[in-house]
Amino acid sequence: MNREELPPTVTPDELPPPDAPRGLMARFRNYFLTGLVVAGPIAITFYLTWWFVTWVDGIVRPFMPTAYRPETYLPYGVPGYGLIVAVIALTMLGFLTANLIGRTLVDLGERLLGRIPAVRAIYRGLKQVFETLFSGQGSSFRRVGLVEFPSPGMWSIVLISQSPSTEIASKLPGQEEHISVFLPCAPNPTTGFFFYVPKSKIIEVQMSAEDAATLIMSCGVVQPGTDQQKKVAALAGVANAARIANSAAALQPQPAKVE
Repeated sequence: MNREELPPTVTPDELPPPDAPRGLMARFRNYFLTGLVVAGPIAITFYLTWWFVTWVDGIVRPFMPTAYRPETYLPYGVPGYGLIVAVIALTMLGFLTANLIGRTLVDLGERLLGRIPAVRAIYRGLKQVFETLFSGQGSSFRRVGLVEFPSPGMWSIVLISQSPSTEIASKLPGQEEHISVFLPCAPNPTTGFFFYVPKSKIIEVQMSAEDAATLIMSCGVVQPGTDQQKKVAALAGVANAARIANSAAALQPQPAKVE
């Protein structure tokens, strides 16, 4: 700014100094948050991976002879060696189980476990869970839905599982078909509520289970794509309108019968 362009009462010496410290702190904060966003997920992922590898190594190492351990010949341990051994051992176990001799041994072990009252229930339950999750044929927890919970007008994300067994379905009230769902808690999706709900009360959402888990763990901070948000909002609006219509129809007086 030239001197002749200044107001008569203002001189260049009287102009306020530029806000340099404030701008410096703002840039420092932005750079720090950017670095945190970049390094945070990488650090947490590396830590969880390292924890898992170390945990598997700690389980496998006691079963390995000392002569086959890398630390016997090296001045330091080799992380991940136990994980590699575990993967090879499980693969060989699956290969042997597919054969007649291996299948016979597995059946013998299952019959032995079936004779122990306390262990029998635990083993059968865990076996069914593993067969359902890792067989690749079932649809449990691969579908996502919305359920009106914990009160009318409030919607929660659930993972849709299987239909109840014949014994449970016969005891459920009403004639409508029910389905079992799991409602994860935020921010820890490993805990939650399991219940049976009528199929008409579930709004299935075109969302993957991974996106639903991310949405729950972030407590809604990380939202799915824009198209997914529009679908969820539209489906929730339709369900809410249907609930209001049903409530209004129930409150209307019934016409008197003509004799």
